[in-house]
Amino acid sequence: MIAPIPPILVGFLIAGSTLGAQNRPLPDEESFLIEARKHLQTDSTLQSSYVYVETRREQKLDRGGRTREESVKVFESHPGLPGEERWERLIAQDGRPVPPEELARQDRERQQKASEMVQRLARDSSKELARQARELQKARRERDEAMRDIYDVFEIRMIGRERVEEHDTIAFLLTPRRDAKPKTHAGEQIRHFSLRAWVSEHDHELVKLEAEAIDNLRLGLGGLARLHKGARLSFLRRKVNGEVWLPAVASYNGSARVGLLVTLRRSGTSEYSGYRKYSVDTLVGIGTPK
Repeated sequence: MIAPIPPILVGFLIAGSTLGAQNRPLPDEESFLIEARKHLQTDSTLQSSYVYVETRREQKLDRGGRTREESVKVFESHPGLPGEERWERLIAQDGRPVPPEELARQDRERQQKASEMVQRLARDSSKELARQARELQKARRERDEAMRDIYDVFEIRMIGRERVEEHDTIAFLLTPRRDAKPKTHAGEQIRHFSLRAWVSEHDHELVKLEAEAIDNLRLGLGGLARLHKGARLSFLRRKVNGEVWLPAVASYNGSARVGLLVTLRRSGTSEYSGYRKYSVDTLVGIGTPK
């Protein structure tokens, strides 16, 4: 399986311009980028206050790029417990709802973890809260350092105005600098990609990102996995409830070598829907999508 999309890439976002929009003078590049940087956040940060449905489709491809096998999984995604990743509750697979007994098993496991955290708090709340605070500070520090790497790694050039899903956007080309010295692992990864980004002209939020690997990239597994040059990634955001830009679609297509002999060819998409502000009441009530 191709490695997860680096979260740092999920910071910028389509195409289809109008002549009238192109005729207007472009904004000042430096001041526009300063405003855009103020709004730059990772997808995980933006989604942390929401429950949503994620539909994942993955295709295994042959040498000619044709689909050999496809899988579809649908998850309810909930904010994680403090210091933990999000909780994903599988609710359907390949068009079939997950049986009630399996849903009940997932719920019991989740309840058990929540109960263990409550018990830790009851035994020593100050120690547990301090641990959670350290984890939060660490995550924020790593996120901020990775965001800074974007501006250190790339030469950013404004290339025009384009209309994306009824929004006027300013398009940018991001080219890695040869002499870049990223400070984070995420920064080291993104230097292997060239990017095109579309940023909302009205509120300076990222609308769309397209990325292409310009050389081979070593992944995890002790560096034995290698993402091949030419792999493509794409991200699209939409404005939810007129207040916040959240991920709508993420896709990838490419191949990777694992070990010395195995080459995996994959494409896939993740579609996000049913965003609801997180509260106790949203723990229930997300039905399986059609």
